[in-house]
Amino acid sequence: MQEHDRLAERFEHLRPHVRTVAYRMLGSHAEAEDAVQDTWIRLSRSDADEVENLPAWLTTVISRICLNVLRSRAAHPEDPVGVHLPDPVVGREPSHGPEDEAVLSDSVSLALLIVLDTLVPAERVAFVLHDMFHLTFDEIAAVVGRTTVATRQLASRARRRVQGAHEKDSGGDFATRRVLVDAFFAAARNGDLDGLVAVLDPDVELRADGGLSLVSASSTLHGARPVAERAALFRQPGVTVTPVLVNGTPGVLVDRDGVPVSVMGFAVRRDRISQIQILLDPKRLASIDFGAFKT
Repeated sequence: MQEHDRLAERFEHLRPHVRTVAYRMLGSHAEAEDAVQDTWIRLSRSDADEVENLPAWLTTVISRICLNVLRSRAAHPEDPVGVHLPDPVVGREPSHGPEDEAVLSDSVSLALLIVLDTLVPAERVAFVLHDMFHLTFDEIAAVVGRTTVATRQLASRARRRVQGAHEKDSGGDFATRRVLVDAFFAAARNGDLDGLVAVLDPDVELRADGGLSLVSASSTLHGARPVAERAALFRQPGVTVTPVLVNGTPGVLVDRDGVPVSVMGFAVRRDRISQIQILLDPKRLASIDFGAFKT
């Protein structure tokens, strides 16, 4: 029992790393937690004395589990309308700017996770393990079941796709981003269409995900004028906007008459908002404690 307790203690110490790997692979909190639990079960049933490097062993196991989940998704897609947002990571915004730069810089934006969702499973695993967690291609090849050369090619193809996400979300420091987001909502509340267009990139993209409960709310819009017109909903009475961090960058929680209705993230390019991500799915919103972010 003592040996089992020591193993459990070591696993709990490494759980944040294991969960981070799973979240970046899957973009889903629930699936990431399931994968972490599955990893613990496999560890608890293994001969831990034979594991020389526990962090590396756990990274390999969680990656294989996530690869299987991604393959299952690809074989059985569940999105009925073609619009899906990864689960956001919502945090309290620092009162005087980003006080923990290391934490913020290590965050993965929703814009990047959206692009990762377009990769084939092996590409995503190869990219995440190499570019985010710095595993060698020899190590990753053992996870994806490819040769080292083929694994390198997987990561290279993924990197080319991901470059577009970096370009879409490449501008502005923390303060600049918050100013843009605040200006967006100020113009929306005032019905200032020109003011809205002024803070939006001409090619801005809006992605709204209502999930299975609000299929009719799921949509994509492109262009500053259509997106600005959509923002008119923030003029409705009873709408409250609370600043928060969404995946390490300025975003908001929105409620109407005290009922949570959305989480919104923003990407910035050339000091303009280039992408707006809106999670409207009531089921996924229910897992977020809106009250924890109210002042």
